[in-house]
Amino acid sequence: MADWDCGWPAPAKINLFLHILGRRADGMHELQTLFQFLDFGDSLAFRLRRDGRIRRASGPDGVAAESDLAVRAARLLQERAGTRLGADIALTKRTPVGGGLGGGSSDAATVLVGLNHLWETGLDAPALSELALGLGADVPVFVGGHAAWAEGVGERLASAEPREPWYLVVVPPVAVATAEVFSDPELTRNRAPITIRDFLSRGGGNDCEPVVRRRFPEVAEALDWLAAQSTIPRLSGTGGCAFGAFADEARARRARAKLPARWRGIVARGANRSALQVRMDTLTGA
Repeated sequence: MADWDCGWPAPAKINLFLHILGRRADGMHELQTLFQFLDFGDSLAFRLRRDGRIRRASGPDGVAAESDLAVRAARLLQERAGTRLGADIALTKRTPVGGGLGGGSSDAATVLVGLNHLWETGLDAPALSELALGLGADVPVFVGGHAAWAEGVGERLASAEPREPWYLVVVPPVAVATAEVFSDPELTRNRAPITIRDFLSRGGGNDCEPVVRRRFPEVAEALDWLAAQSTIPRLSGTGGCAFGAFADEARARRARAKLPARWRGIVARGANRSALQVRMDTLTGA
């Protein structure tokens, strides 16, 4: 059997803002957001199989293999490419589940990109992005590998270059279900569209924050705690992680040292090119 190919990164993301413009006839929401990656996330390893089986060697606790986005991504790619190869997939999970950091979406994207390379299936970026969208609205940005201004349901992407500060991400012991937030009747759904220039000059908020604050008091407490650390607190995605930007790593680490013991703190740098994209550029000589 082949050796394991290890160290495939699945970086976390943050939403620098998230505005909801309306709800479509199909129930999905039109939005605007700015995705940026973190130099932190999960890691995957692959071992090629000649028998065509897709087998999960390790994965997130409490998630059945058949429901795991990483497994679904591998099977979708296998079917689309028509390959007879299979793979064992091992996931080292670091990104909190239900934290709004895109862990499952990033895992799926790394499977698509990694196995497309290892299986030598030759699908190009648009084809991989099409597969990615079938797995979830956040998956294409991870396949693209660059910070992006996103519209539609999150699939219309334009590369962006926000500044890359150090962040402290606060992880309260809660998991927020995206569907629960988007189905809340009090969710704001009528924001007027803005431009990148608008965001750069005036900033933006997260329309999910009032709902998450009301439903999850510990997230509200984390946001308020960050505000007291001389940073602007933000909610990533639908939560429950909160984050604030700092001028340098030392200041972010000093803030983390003050965290209440019941919360986890992640110090990470913003990255406009994802670690997955950096690895692929190295492998392909780009």
